[in-house]
Amino acid sequence: MGLRRLVSACCCASLLLTMAVLADRFHEQRDAPLHALGIAVDSSGRTVEVSSAQATYVDARATRGAAEQRRDQLRWLAAGTVPDVAGIDRSLFTGALLDLHLLGRDHGVTVAGWTPQWRYVWPRDSAVAVSAFVRTGHRAEAEALLSFLQSSQDQRGLFQARYVPDRPGVAPDSRGVQFDGTGWALWGLAELVRRAPPGERRRAVQRYRQLLDRSTGALLSGIDHGTGLPFPSPDYWETSAPRWQTGEATLATAAITLAGMRSAGYLYGVSGTAPPAALDGARDALQRVIVEQYGPSGYPRRVGEGPAAVDLGVSFLLPPIGDLDLPGVRAAWQRAPAAMTRPAGGLAPGGSWRRDGISWTPTVALYAMAAACADPAAARHWLGWLAAHRTALGALPEKVTEDGSPASVAPLAWTAAAVLVAGDELNRGCVPSR
Repeated sequence: MGLRRLVSACCCASLLLTMAVLADRFHEQRDAPLHALGIAVDSSGRTVEVSSAQATYVDARATRGAAEQRRDQLRWLAAGTVPDVAGIDRSLFTGALLDLHLLGRDHGVTVAGWTPQWRYVWPRDSAVAVSAFVRTGHRAEAEALLSFLQSSQDQRGLFQARYVPDRPGVAPDSRGVQFDGTGWALWGLAELVRRAPPGERRRAVQRYRQLLDRSTGALLSGIDHGTGLPFPSPDYWETSAPRWQTGEATLATAAITLAGMRSAGYLYGVSGTAPPAALDGARDALQRVIVEQYGPSGYPRRVGEGPAAVDLGVSFLLPPIGDLDLPGVRAAWQRAPAAMTRPAGGLAPGGSWRRDGISWTPTVALYAMAAACADPAAARHWLGWLAAHRTALGALPEKVTEDGSPASVAPLAWTAAAVLVAGDELNRGCVPSR
């Protein structure tokens, strides 16, 4: 059977079980179309080998024990649940869940991607993965990630941009602290606790009490009293350091800080102990400053920029990350695709992002998360777009080029996790907060 027929057979319902590590040559051209080599399972459960001459370096384990790996994967899936959303190819969710499982196969915690530059643990990616795991009934994987974060967090309650998966607390480079990681970690912990059986919630908080206390302290001490916003720090754009020395806080960091404060209040309530005395006031003050500073110009990336500079950060003020209906947020969020859409139909991280024609799947998936509550029809549209732009093996790539081809690393944990959260929110019939 030719490659084209194999790809056609696999795209509808294939499940990615193993994957190739791409050639070093591919890393020098990250935006080149992605080619993969590995094992997939078709809709009848048969193992199918798929190959491409352009994949020049293959993980030797990818061809070993395929039948055993397939059984293990199917048992793992059966132990939980998979979102089933009307109008969306279910293999999108099944493949995303298996991708998360695959990305934790060697380290005990889910890494961002399998290629060398991504085989690390990012706190923000991990928080969304925690939500995805616990929503699909895989609590052990969610707890492993939170335990890793608790072990990696420094005494100040801060996180480096990313960590070596086998060495908690060890960063692979000098990217430095990203303040939003603290808010993400608290939101992820709250997701775990909210979805625990009522009788187990207090015990779950106590298990991660160090993470809760340190993170809350970091958020309270991380507010610039001059601006009322978090001190400047790199966020999910991960741009170079000089930009952060100008004192320009981003909406994304402010929104995640607010979500972290709200999560902390919930978690202390579950624990039965009083939160730090300053928490409620700090949360309310930050909420007010966000509305006053970002609201008048349409919630752009930075204070003083116009509506065309809106970015994904506005989504972090909406459920399931935020749970508020702040003045003007929903309208700004609805306008965002007009500034962020790229030629292939996906979204860039923001309206002021470089015009290189690339769509970023994490942006699309996280926008779909917010849409699941704010506009379910839009959520289905964006999930459908993601389903249509997977690799031949059904994996979600990091990027999609101008001509619609998948590019860069695949699978990508952040995208896969956000897809699962969006699907679960649609299944629950989420009602927007009032």
